[in-house]
Amino acid sequence: MLGSMMTMPLLISSLLRHAERHHGEQEIVSRRVEGDLHRTTYRQLAARSRRLAKALARRGMKASDRIATLAWNGYRHLELYYAVSGAGGILHTINPRLHPDQVVYLADHAEDGVLFFDLSFLPLVENIATRVKTIKAFVALADRAQMPAQSSIPGLECYEDWIAGSDDDFAWPSFDENSAAALCYTSGTTGNPKGVLYSHRSTLLYAYASALPDSFNLSASDSILPVVPMFHVNAWGLPYSACLTGARLVFPGPALDGKSLYELIEAEKVSFAAGVPTIWQGLLTHLEQNAARFSTLKRTIIGGAACPPAMIEKFEKTHGVHVIHGWGMTETSPCVTAGSFKAKHQALTDDQRLTLQAKQGRVLPGVDIKVVAPEGGELPWDGDSSGELLVKGHWVLSRYFREEGSGPLIDGWFPTGDVANIDADGYMHITDRSKDVIKSGGEWIGSVDLENIAMGHPAVAMAACIAARHPKWDERPLLVVVKKPGHEVSREELLGFYEGRIPKWWTPDDVVFVDSIPLGATGKMQKNKLREQFADYRLPTV
Repeated sequence: MLGSMMTMPLLISSLLRHAERHHGEQEIVSRRVEGDLHRTTYRQLAARSRRLAKALARRGMKASDRIATLAWNGYRHLELYYAVSGAGGILHTINPRLHPDQVVYLADHAEDGVLFFDLSFLPLVENIATRVKTIKAFVALADRAQMPAQSSIPGLECYEDWIAGSDDDFAWPSFDENSAAALCYTSGTTGNPKGVLYSHRSTLLYAYASALPDSFNLSASDSILPVVPMFHVNAWGLPYSACLTGARLVFPGPALDGKSLYELIEAEKVSFAAGVPTIWQGLLTHLEQNAARFSTLKRTIIGGAACPPAMIEKFEKTHGVHVIHGWGMTETSPCVTAGSFKAKHQALTDDQRLTLQAKQGRVLPGVDIKVVAPEGGELPWDGDSSGELLVKGHWVLSRYFREEGSGPLIDGWFPTGDVANIDADGYMHITDRSKDVIKSGGEWIGSVDLENIAMGHPAVAMAACIAARHPKWDERPLLVVVKKPGHEVSREELLGFYEGRIPKWWTPDDVVFVDSIPLGATGKMQKNKLREQFADYRLPTV
């Protein structure tokens, strides 16, 4: 017997319809490529999205056609989020930090038909315009006055002309909620990126779960700053959960340096921000150098890479900003866990709470996790037994875009490639990527723990730990460090900093100081490049 409740498909357009009807005057603020601040509302967003959807339909966009973007976080990109998916197309957000050859590969693999781009990326688009196979229209996200006088891009068009050419008399279509809505590609360090095709259903379920009090805790009283790019796993779903809750949105555009972010947070009274550790390191450095403090920022979610405990402590103790440590992947839409406290943890000391916050947190409702041994058996939740992390749930990938066969799942679970443990309260702690684990004498050493300790030293700006070859132990830890400007620290002092914090045999064998550590397109350290750089490094003999 079926229930007798209404059946309505979970569609992305329903989020925009809700925001327009119930939060129409809520503001959306964008720092534009042009340098100014633009202000609009959810009501205007909805109207312009309908006009854009109508323009796309007029230009021949059909259901499931891929529409690409190369754009910063801003109101025009947000209009594309809702217009393309709402009308039945698939939004393909491309990371503009990729090499042009990779951008060509992604556009061809996705078979994109139209590319919308910010003028910051004009040279990149000029590089690829005659090389891509399926893109037939190139549209600059600008008004007529900002269009380049000359360009080698064939048939370059103006976004605002597209908008002006249509009215907003457009009815969002209804279709199967399992239809594809957005396409993101992984940021893998080996081989070509793989496509992850999100559905309307998975997107809405994730938006609901991520907004819950034990997740991001979002509401209509929040002013949200998504520093995490809209081309990186859909800005962790914030463009959707903001519409769901009616929260105010503040977009940073291309200005992601510490000074620009701080000024925007203060001027626009941001209460919640989201970003990766490398971005927040720049923000905290600006605060430290200028003896500045936040007046409105209350919470931040940090993900994309493990957040050093020293960064959590700085946000919490110095600036009074509560840190939510999260974890996820492109394949998980992205968030699977968030570091909220249970009632029992209110009695913890500050240091005990910080230790718990250094873990990646508990699962959001709708997904589940487990860790397994190399032979496949599930490991106990004792906070110590580490194995490969597996996930499953409503917004977890089942197979990659255009890949045939059974997909990567193992008995219905997605293997993440991360090594983790889970404690008795369900808090998950990432100790490494399986490819980054250091295998010393048959025992595992987690590089993330060693990096986090080094990052706690006041002279260290960034640290990466990689495996170096050892004649006796096979591999031993090598610490690669970038010092803070104006600070000094010796090899001996840094190695001594580990004393009492880890098992003695985990201590790195050596330290190398460098000017910079290579970062990938999403701000993650590229340890594969470090391993290549130090492939012939000879550890000191004791």
